[in-house]
Amino acid sequence: MLRLTDLREILRYVPRFREKVFVIAIDGAIVEDENIQNILLDIALLRSLRIEVALVHGAGHQIRRLAEQTGQTPSNVDGTGVTDSVTLQLALTAANRITHELLEGLAANDLRGAYGNALVAHPAGILQGVDHMFTGRVERVDTVLLRALLEQDIVPVIPPLGCDGEGHTYRLNSDAVAVEVAGALRAVKLVYLTTQAGIHLGPELLRQLTVEEAEEILKKRRDELAPSAVSKLNYAMRAARGGVPRVHIIDGRVEEGLLAEVFSNEGIGTLVHANEYQALRRAQKKDGRAIYNLIQSGIENDELLKRTRSEIERQIEDYYVFEIDRNPVGCVALHRYPERKQAEMACVCVDPKHENQGVGAKLMQYAEAQAREDGITQMFCLSTQAVNYFVQKGGYQLATPEALPPSRRERYERSGRRSQVLTKLL
Repeated sequence: MLRLTDLREILRYVPRFREKVFVIAIDGAIVEDENIQNILLDIALLRSLRIEVALVHGAGHQIRRLAEQTGQTPSNVDGTGVTDSVTLQLALTAANRITHELLEGLAANDLRGAYGNALVAHPAGILQGVDHMFTGRVERVDTVLLRALLEQDIVPVIPPLGCDGEGHTYRLNSDAVAVEVAGALRAVKLVYLTTQAGIHLGPELLRQLTVEEAEEILKKRRDELAPSAVSKLNYAMRAARGGVPRVHIIDGRVEEGLLAEVFSNEGIGTLVHANEYQALRRAQKKDGRAIYNLIQSGIENDELLKRTRSEIERQIEDYYVFEIDRNPVGCVALHRYPERKQAEMACVCVDPKHENQGVGAKLMQYAEAQAREDGITQMFCLSTQAVNYFVQKGGYQLATPEALPPSRRERYERSGRRSQVLTKLL
């Protein structure tokens, strides 16, 4: 059941995505999963919010099964290797069937869908001495055709097949097709719905990756990735470099997973993004409410000193916020005592949904960098419950109240909290 908080989260994103394009790439295995009906319902919700959607689908799962049923041996199933004439016919049969099933599903949700020859392809040719026969590469996306469909509230359904100017058909890789379509339509999101939870390195699910981090993994740790993950990560990186701001890789079998991924900061899978997805900046007056809400749980747990919203707004120039997708998820305050070349790092707080992701460390490092720029030579902080964190992660040392500036020590004594004083030389 949709909670009110979920609805508020969705509504916060809607103005940003209205009239924008999402390209959703569905693996063939997901088309046959029971959750496909929920995915199509989610797409209907996106359309009701005036978010334009184009669907790209794979066919590898169906090609493999069709080959087994007919006793044929495909030369390749994912559109990256050699496609002989037998495999091309299997791909045509499987892809056309999937396209029709998706069109039926869209109709069942009161959506109009259409399939057109939007992909102009050319043969991949001879690669490393091997003729790839009917394997193709996308030469051009007919953007005019796809735009015309979108403008008429029609969802384009795009299979992994393309034609050349002479009417020849080529088998394409659906991951690559999704990148080309997203780039051509200037999509703000490309979402891969697959049978994996995202990109895993060993047991760890990688939640967020910059393009540079994705490239580093593909260069140095490729062997630790599943083959399907290598393809998804490679094409996600290409899409982000080609101008698609956000590329999501998620498990398409999770109910409401699509909505949870695109309408929340934390998501459920892996996000590959350009650097502007995350930002650390000085707080503005409009951030006062967000900071106040952010620190409430810390105040209730007696981890943070109680601050009113008006107090925060009066000192807003001392605050910095860590944003994810333009939403503050962490904050820190830097109170300066220039006459003693000291500064207090205070109000370090991270949204529980984003804990253990290095946000706190980034906030501390940023505050220290700002202090150095201001000529500060010593940092100090006060803590009741996070002493070990500041010592182990921040390099702070235990100190006594005598290390505080006089005005700050007076307030320390008056508060009665008996916080541990910690200091660090810059």
